[in-house]
Amino acid sequence: MACYLFPAAIVAPRSSPLPRFAHHRIRAQKPSISNPKRLSSVVSSGRFGWDDVLRVGEGNQEDDDPSDLRGYFEKVRACNRGSEKQSEFVPFVVEDQIVGYIHRGFIEHLRKFQDVFTIVSGNNGCYIGDRVTLHSSLKKPEDKTRAVGDAITCLGKLIPGIRNELYPVTSSFGMPVFFSLERAAAPYFGIKAYGVHMNGYVERDGQQFLWIGKRSDMKPTFPGMLDHLVAGGLPHGITCKENLMKECEEEAGIPRSISNNAISVGAISYVDIDEYKYKRDVLFCYDLKLPAGFVPKNEDGEVDSFRLVPAAHVANIIQRAEFFKPNCSIVIIDFLFRHGYISPDDHGYLELLQSLRSGDCS
Repeated sequence: MACYLFPAAIVAPRSSPLPRFAHHRIRAQKPSISNPKRLSSVVSSGRFGWDDVLRVGEGNQEDDDPSDLRGYFEKVRACNRGSEKQSEFVPFVVEDQIVGYIHRGFIEHLRKFQDVFTIVSGNNGCYIGDRVTLHSSLKKPEDKTRAVGDAITCLGKLIPGIRNELYPVTSSFGMPVFFSLERAAAPYFGIKAYGVHMNGYVERDGQQFLWIGKRSDMKPTFPGMLDHLVAGGLPHGITCKENLMKECEEEAGIPRSISNNAISVGAISYVDIDEYKYKRDVLFCYDLKLPAGFVPKNEDGEVDSFRLVPAAHVANIIQRAEFFKPNCSIVIIDFLFRHGYISPDDHGYLELLQSLRSGDCS
């Protein structure tokens, strides 16, 4: 196969006792920050600190509208961009099953690998085929994995952020795996990607507090932004629970004796289309009630620091700012639904609930 190259500190909570906050349903609150223009600047530049985050979280009671869910809807929309661009993609078919979608422009780069990809033309006279499949000579899953992997390596900087981590290519969760694909390439082939996301929380004096992490500035994606406690993609050959416990150890120093108590609470999904990328993600969500004295410790260098923040304040942050990595926002919104912080009496409750599963949750 010819190869074508293309140019190209962990912070613990304060030692004083946890503050006593009135347990109440989340209300849409304006941030009490002395300089709103500065807040806008730090958010848009990606540079903000915990002081900025906590000021937004504290909010104030002025112009408080308990039924205003607009900030949550904005976060869901941020994960579901580009639906108007679906016509720019064609199906990626393996063994007569649609496993993904590939942009017409990206297909032109795949034409160079004629022993790997087959472009099947339709009857409409278009120069781009109606679908992309794999060459008929690639019979075994390991042959497909190797050949597609070699092509991805040759594509070079067209697919940035290679992680040497393989995702299963399948028609839906639990179905036979046709082959495995480099994680960074998943959105370029539009395959379904699965992950595990966990909210870690503490209860004290009848209040709930969420552990929030601030991503390392060295992360290739969303550097310096906020995450919930633990998250990770689901590689090939590992169960969701086992992967979650592994991520708990690596990202937050949570021993298996504790992480084994994490509770599976459902899944959310979204579709994000941006240029050549067609992200179809399904996130399996977990809750873990942590001991009151537990302090997370990052072990893999991907988290800069942690803070324990009242759940009510986390909701204000999501409503009023862009501090969180987008898909982490909707995982936390799901937590807020399940723990009663968003009420059926709030206008748009059912619509927001349904929007958390905007993608093909299968």
